Amino acid sequence: MEAGRKFTLITRNLQEVIGEDELKEILSKRDLKVYLGTATTGRPHIGYFVPAMKVADFLEAGSEVTILLADLHAYLDNMKAPWDLLAKRTEYYEHLMKELLRSVGVDIKKLKFVKGTDMQLSKKYMLDVYRLSSIAGVNDAKRAGAEVVKQVDNPKLGGLLYPLLQALDEEYLDVDAQFGGVDQRKIFVFAGEFMPKLGYKKRVHLMNPMIPGLSGGKMSSSEPESKIDLLDSEEEIRKKFAKAFCPAGQVEENGVLAFAKAVMFPLLERKQRALVIERPEKFGGNLEFANYEELEVMYKDGKLHPMDLKSAVAKELAIVLKPVREHFETPEMKKLIREAYPE
Repeated sequence: MEAGRKFTLITRNLQEVIGEDELKEILSKRDLKVYLGTATTGRPHIGYFVPAMKVADFLEAGSEVTILLADLHAYLDNMKAPWDLLAKRTEYYEHLMKELLRSVGVDIKKLKFVKGTDMQLSKKYMLDVYRLSSIAGVNDAKRAGAEVVKQVDNPKLGGLLYPLLQALDEEYLDVDAQFGGVDQRKIFVFAGEFMPKLGYKKRVHLMNPMIPGLSGGKMSSSEPESKIDLLDSEEEIRKKFAKAFCPAGQVEENGVLAFAKAVMFPLLERKQRALVIERPEKFGGNLEFANYEELEVMYKDGKLHPMDLKSAVAKELAIVLKPVREHFETPEMKKLIREAYPE
């Protein structure tokens, strides 16, 4: 695949790229090495489909992709994952991420999975943590983690260490680029500023847009009404979509439309299928959309009812998630869920 096509695949549907020229230069010589980190905190929701689709793009472009299961980060972020549950939650995340990626057609044999504590507790890594903490100020660390680390009146030192570790991960995973949501931008800028001060190269940073939650605002694991769990039943998916914030004719801050754009259409494109909106003949009959742009225009013009849109997206999502749910229906996996997320 020629470099221009690789660049298009790697950057499509991203909100921002820091280091675009550097990315082009790398691709002119070889394939990209990129990593995605995920802190093993609350149960993953459908928002995780967005990075999963980009992982599929990276692999199609020939990139070497690493998934970092950031267990230590999960604890440093105001102990979102208690220490005694950390190992089980990390195991759950690894199973779930693999099944999610399989569900969108990713060959996980081409991926490398790394657990944070397997890498971040080495002598050399910890010495670099101390080196970085000696040149980065408290305000630098607070500003970097403002959109990611939980903000409290009396911040824990662990929260200040969070962006330092994330910056160092780029070097210790030996990658050219880090990929994440645009909410990670301040950490990416922090890494770009401070890594060269340690004698390490500045990396490329690739950022996805953040899709709104179903109740409006940010989709969050800690807000059940804003998200759909990846193991929700078909009935739960339909019910949650039925109650989703999806005003007629409104495109901005519309979580259902945003999910259709970021996930459903790229997925259907891979399967060479259109999105089918089923409607009774008295309301105009079924509609088919080959691309998102056609759907948005019709919705904005008031020619597509919110409930019809919700039903179609919910139906497609339930189909995609079926093999993921089935993987976790074994006694072994049910036990893991109970241990990772006890009542």
